Amino acid sequence: MRSVVLSFALAMMLGTSAQAETTLNVMSYNVWGGGVNEGKGVEETVAAIKAAGADIVGLQETRREPDPCLPEACAAVGPSVAEAIAKALGWHYYDQTKTNNALWANAVISRYPIGKASPNDLGVALDVSGKSVWLFNIHHDDEPYQPYQLLSIEYGPAPFIKTGAEAIEYAKATRGPAMDLLEADMKAVTDGAAAVFVTGDFNEPSHQDWTAGAVAAGQHPVEVNWPTTRRLTDAGFVDAYRAVFPDPVAKPAYTWSPGSDEAAKDDHPDRIDFVFARAPGLSVVKAAIVGEDGPRSDIKVTPWPSDHRAVVAQVKF
Repeated sequence: MRSVVLSFALAMMLGTSAQAETTLNVMSYNVWGGGVNEGKGVEETVAAIKAAGADIVGLQETRREPDPCLPEACAAVGPSVAEAIAKALGWHYYDQTKTNNALWANAVISRYPIGKASPNDLGVALDVSGKSVWLFNIHHDDEPYQPYQLLSIEYGPAPFIKTGAEAIEYAKATRGPAMDLLEADMKAVTDGAAAVFVTGDFNEPSHQDWTAGAVAAGQHPVEVNWPTTRRLTDAGFVDAYRAVFPDPVAKPAYTWSPGSDEAAKDDHPDRIDFVFARAPGLSVVKAAIVGEDGPRSDIKVTPWPSDHRAVVAQVKF
């Protein structure tokens, strides 16, 4: 009888262990060539990732911009810096090399082993201490860019627009096909995953930022229910930064762009870089914008090597 009781107790302990909580620091970082656009190495980019305390990172723009780089034509050139960044960290890496409208020189780096890729190359499986985790990493098209259309800022051949409804329609046309690919990839591979993350440079703001309150505060011209972020939240994903800082007026969290004057008439500050998460029992412990030594950065890194700020979130599931 005693051996039966001990066996039952051991089984219960093993079951509890199998369901142990996992903590991950997930980062989305448009590295703007990881130094190569300015003739540098990857050292500054590596320092930023270390400062963020990340465990897994979705990288965008791991290759050099062509010259010229035009709104309607800007294909990446040269080799990816993902391997060099990963080697400097002692991590694993995966270059997302397929050509489609959800990728622009993307890669995933991780302190955990990387497994198979999804059919359209948008995501990879990660073995996080025996748990199956998927990270999808995307880079959406930036032309036409609806904030510029709304603010009459010249950028490519796109017409100017006036309403939130027009912005939604242009955004759906611009990024909807890429979101279809993402949805297909997630459906194909994530069954049974302990957690699913989406990182990326969306080149589109969030419906949680362009609110009536933000318009009243003068942050944005009109209220817009942006469809790309809305599509993810409707699918059960949590915007990790907004989970911690729900008020876009108090914390605009602009990731575009550290190099520009927020009062300039030829640009518009915005949050277009994201970490989204979906998992049973998910909690977002903390989140931060990583960038230059300035008021918009929660984690400050000098020198800051990119034309985007990054975002990092600590999650438990």
